[in-house]
Amino acid sequence: MISLRQHAISLVAVFLALALGLFLGSGFVGDRVNSMTGTSRDRIGDLENERDDLNAKLNASNSFDHAIAPRLIANRLKGRSVLVVTAPNAAESDVDAVKESISGAGARFGGQLALTDALLTDGKSEELRTIVDQTIPPGTMLRAELTDSGGRVGDLLGALVLSNETARPASSGDRRTGLGTLRDGGFIDYADNAITPTDLVVVVTGDEFGPDSGAQGALVGRFAAAMSARGVGGVLVGRTGSASGGSPIAIVRSDPSLANAVSTVDNVDQPTGLITTILALAAEVDGTTGAYGTGAGATAITVGADGRPAA
Repeated sequence: MISLRQHAISLVAVFLALALGLFLGSGFVGDRVNSMTGTSRDRIGDLENERDDLNAKLNASNSFDHAIAPRLIANRLKGRSVLVVTAPNAAESDVDAVKESISGAGARFGGQLALTDALLTDGKSEELRTIVDQTIPPGTMLRAELTDSGGRVGDLLGALVLSNETARPASSGDRRTGLGTLRDGGFIDYADNAITPTDLVVVVTGDEFGPDSGAQGALVGRFAAAMSARGVGGVLVGRTGSASGGSPIAIVRSDPSLANAVSTVDNVDQPTGLITTILALAAEVDGTTGAYGTGAGATAITVGADGRPAA
């Protein structure tokens, strides 16, 4: 049996342990850990100041890019027309900024077309294949090597809407039929009478595609490359983080046959990326394709003064 004296001693021990714990937690351990890691409170303050300085420099750089952008892109696409295609994960703010930049570059906006989740999940591939086969414009052949859904739809939409120096887009009737059938099937979406023939295309995606996205990134990447090849050129753009994993930009950059067909920009959510998108389109007109940005696989931050990737 525990005596009253033993019980009192136990209580005192508990209270002493609690007091010691409070003392250690209040600073002793923190100072000990700091001395062990070499990180003092002064050093933490220095790091916070460095962070604030870097943020200030970044904000200043972005402000400069915003200010200089109109001069850099003015009339770069004069006489050209651009169609904007969006993936389901594209941020609305990025799409609006891209369209504003297209206008600022002197190009005609050829409309906006959205790819749907039904297309990306590829759950109705047989129905899609039938629609594609039945809506190929007369006198047009899709490339035989394109057997996947993304490549075939991109090739078909390019034939319906885009033109280049040697090929014209489909007639207005064939274009309405093809676009309408794909929309009725739930694979694309657009506003009535809003899509007009163009010679350039920008495909806008979001950030990294998640681990559960399967082959969706590959589908969008192949779509962008196939569609761009039907026109004068095209650019696949995404926001910061869009060059990793199985995302469309990562897929394109890892496959030379795709990378040679469409330029990529992996930071369209930044002012520099918006400028680069316009410069990349202009470079495509001149026959130069590049991988731009700060993500994996980028070969240059932006387009150089000569229209080629900057060193």
